[in-house]
Amino acid sequence: MYRPTDERPLPVPDPARVDPAVLTALLGRHGWHRRGGTQGQYGRWTPPGGTAGTSLLVPESARFPDSTDLLAEALTALARSAAPSAREVLVGLAVPSDEVRWERDIPDEGSGATLWTAQERLRAAARSLLAAGALGTCARAGYHGARHRRQAEALLDQVLVGPAPAGRSLTAYVPVTAGRGTVAGLQRALHAARDATDYQRATGGMEAYEAAVELGVCHELTEALISLVRGAEGVRIVIEWSPAEGAPPGCPARPEPVEFTPGDLPALRQAAQQYVRDEPSLAVRVTGTVVRMRRERPDGAGAVRLRVLAGADVAQVRVALGEEDYRIAGHAHLLGLPVRVTGRLESRGGFRRITGAGGVTPVQVDDAERDRLLKSLQENLDHFEEACGGE
Repeated sequence: MYRPTDERPLPVPDPARVDPAVLTALLGRHGWHRRGGTQGQYGRWTPPGGTAGTSLLVPESARFPDSTDLLAEALTALARSAAPSAREVLVGLAVPSDEVRWERDIPDEGSGATLWTAQERLRAAARSLLAAGALGTCARAGYHGARHRRQAEALLDQVLVGPAPAGRSLTAYVPVTAGRGTVAGLQRALHAARDATDYQRATGGMEAYEAAVELGVCHELTEALISLVRGAEGVRIVIEWSPAEGAPPGCPARPEPVEFTPGDLPALRQAAQQYVRDEPSLAVRVTGTVVRMRRERPDGAGAVRLRVLAGADVAQVRVALGEEDYRIAGHAHLLGLPVRVTGRLESRGGFRRITGAGGVTPVQVDDAERDRLLKSLQENLDHFEEACGGE
């Protein structure tokens, strides 16, 4: 994530491709006000606060002969406007996006260092919340750990974010083509987390949190909410769908904002801990390439790290092996071959370790893949010094 929208100038959209209804919806969403105009033909819009000398004449449809000319003038004026909301409107036009907005109610302390810290905290927590939404689209689990991280990061790389003034507000623009499922899932998960928190605070029971896993609530989401609420007097999360695409199936056209307060922190912390504690380890049969080997003595048992090719939704795992399995893994790597190993993927440590491993077997690959693996070995021989004589 996420690419800040103020890092580079935005191109002015082609007025022939801009739907006036989408433009007016975005203007209204970002605080612009209609101040007049001929009903049914065009409207005059001014930015929040009524910036002097700035107004847009926007046609209400593309059926009028001068609609394209009016749109071109309005888009050029937006690009030149100093109003932050003008840039937000251009982002919404440039890439059809669903918007996720965070609003934190924090004390006004005024210190530059404090404001910087608040901005960084908001950005980090917002990123974590979007990542949790992406993880929920990959699988339903109370605790994901390292699982599905690559897919979640791939989505975040496509998200645009706006500025975070004083750490009080931040908007993320999630492209519809890549992230619609994530935002829809996040919308459901946030409301489920709110309901579960209310239930826990009223009854002391955790049953609602357990049921909420099927709606995308997880350890990662509750931790993100804790980060957002900590140090604030309240947090409000607003989701708005792309005007060009409308609401996804099964979601309300205008989702209600979700709010959390410091009073929710004990319930959220308890849920976060329970999700980690209750997530079971998994029986797996993993195929991967050896990227590191280590043992204390020239003989005996040792540990290897595998880059996972199949069998688990993580990038790498650490595997403790007996002497014979360790020797087989080392020989397979020197021959440029992956290995297959069975065991249990442990939830402790984030699903990064396989315990009870055994049955290490080299896996045949085609010549091109074997050559690539051998080249990787030659470029990383320093990782295998331990395999030849310990520390």
